Amino acid sequence: MANSFFEFKQFKIFQDRCAFKVGTDGVLLGACADLAGAGKILDIGTGTGLIALMLAQRCDAEITAIEPDRGSFEQASGNVRNSKWHKRIRVINTDLQSFDPGVVRFDLIVTNPPFFTDSLRNPDPGKAAARHNVTLNTDELLKGVVRLLGNNASFQTIMPYAEGNILIAEAGEYGLFCNNILKIRPLPASPVRRLILNFSQNQLKPAEKFLTIEYGKRHNFTEEYINLTKDFYLKF
Repeated sequence: MANSFFEFKQFKIFQDRCAFKVGTDGVLLGACADLAGAGKILDIGTGTGLIALMLAQRCDAEITAIEPDRGSFEQASGNVRNSKWHKRIRVINTDLQSFDPGVVRFDLIVTNPPFFTDSLRNPDPGKAAARHNVTLNTDELLKGVVRLLGNNASFQTIMPYAEGNILIAEAGEYGLFCNNILKIRPLPASPVRRLILNFSQNQLKPAEKFLTIEYGKRHNFTEEYINLTKDFYLKF
């Protein structure tokens, strides 16, 4: 049985009530997100609260984390409450479509979204909602981002390779343009599996970088991955 919690260097994530547990995708986005100029951050679908907590560790911004699933919301709230950054993170039990922050707009919006559109749906409703676009499809995500994004702000996300390229094309229809792409390989000889995408309202030629997680043997991590995550993982 998996542990009910995952311990990082500066915080602990309890996750037994969450549909999906701490995973590499969330850690990558939390560690890689560009925080330049971010005074107010929105985390869409915070789940365990992992990304919100990682960003709070990395910067001094005020962070709003929204989560529609009641169990995940309550657990994320507890994880935040037990952290040293609880005064800067607000967790709200709502979906993106219903979220209304009034006149507040965000300098940075992040999400580790539901993305397995065409894969076999998990029979567990919570896991299905967390990893399929049954509760938040791409159009609704992009509409919400445009509605809540401030001037000179950015939207950043992590997605599988194919879905990420589709998002790049669809985002342009909403006036969001991908300016930075981090292409992630599990192994040196592997194809790119994940994309971390940085969108803004300024159309520029995308800058591309690569990240490889392991050298070849399991848990034989690359120096670049260790340097990226060493402020969080106990094992580094």
